[in-house]
Amino acid sequence: MKQPLSRRGFLRGSALAAGAGVGAPLLSLSGLALAQNQSRKRLKVDPAASAAAGLAPVYINANENPYGPSPAALKAIDGIAPQGGRYLGDLQTELVGELASQLGLKPENIVPYAGSTPPLQYTVMAFTSPSAALVTADPTFEQAWRVADAIKAPVHKLPLRKDYSHDVQAMCAADASAGMLYICNPNNPTGSLTTRKDIEYALANKPKGSILVLDEAYIHLSPNAVSGVDLVAKGEDVVVLRTFSKLYGMAGIRLGYAAARPDLLAKLTYYGFNSLPVTAAAAGLASLRDPQLVPQRRNANTVLRDEVTTWLTAQGYPCTTSESNCFMVDVKRPAPEFMKAMATYGVFVGRAWAVWPTWSRITVGTPEEMARFKDAFAKVMAGQMGPLDVKTAMLSDERRDGSLTLV
Repeated sequence: MKQPLSRRGFLRGSALAAGAGVGAPLLSLSGLALAQNQSRKRLKVDPAASAAAGLAPVYINANENPYGPSPAALKAIDGIAPQGGRYLGDLQTELVGELASQLGLKPENIVPYAGSTPPLQYTVMAFTSPSAALVTADPTFEQAWRVADAIKAPVHKLPLRKDYSHDVQAMCAADASAGMLYICNPNNPTGSLTTRKDIEYALANKPKGSILVLDEAYIHLSPNAVSGVDLVAKGEDVVVLRTFSKLYGMAGIRLGYAAARPDLLAKLTYYGFNSLPVTAAAAGLASLRDPQLVPQRRNANTVLRDEVTTWLTAQGYPCTTSESNCFMVDVKRPAPEFMKAMATYGVFVGRAWAVWPTWSRITVGTPEEMARFKDAFAKVMAGQMGPLDVKTAMLSDERRDGSLTLV
């Protein structure tokens, strides 16, 4: 596929590239997206008042892992930090080799990034254009929509099925000239699964010349999701995206990767690639080599999530069927009102999507945090407001972008 614009031309046309030479690493659209979101609002409470009321903030709004990096990852970070003045390319090569070995791929099938959002952005830039549409679900993770809008690519948003899975038949039929089908599995924000059978249908029936992008950011949290990594090994038209931000607790450390055929990866790296933070590479290696980390965290998340969703359903508030660290709950009122009421108890919950205006996304926190959530939820639904004065402030923290936004 012809690239929609040259690397040099993109840099010339980007206000973010001011002061950067053409040989500098290409910046992603995250800065642009953040700048566009500056007019949005976020919820804010006075820290002193929160402390006085004994209501430490509970952040279950951004799909973060409250436990952070594993002990092995923290030890690795501490050990590598003194060498942070070096690029340490051998460490990055070791990480790619470990990933390839565990995934059954070749090293040339993997490109690491600082998180999985940059390769998602580059994938949209590489495979969509004004004449090649993006086909996606609604609701789902919106970053692909934002990038497609920025490059003026058409976007087709298809409703999820009643079981909250992707309607792959509708997606394949949406646009014969589509350049990319995007499936987040498990899906953000619903936590729902799309079956392997459906993924194989999408691959077999997608528009000619398009690619299938499988965003597996949450796959480690699911006991039943089937990865599409083997499709990469078979040389299919598939790009798989993964991150260490979720189960591995490294959202602030930034590590992810894209897996695909080398020719597809070349279209992504055309737009940007750089050395990893050495702390992220070391923490990633330590995490991958801890055989108990994934099952332990996955099981703990599953037990707590299912207990909370069962409780909510019993109160008369339906939840999506989730195999992730988030789910959606129908609060039966405008979600922004619910968000603000919960914040009066120091509990910050996630946003709604426009297509589901009364559903709020909830991240699974610690047992103590979810106990606080249930207590505040019961009081809010009884019409009671908490002691904290909630105000709105201009968005100033990218971590909260899209999670505390008043929509």
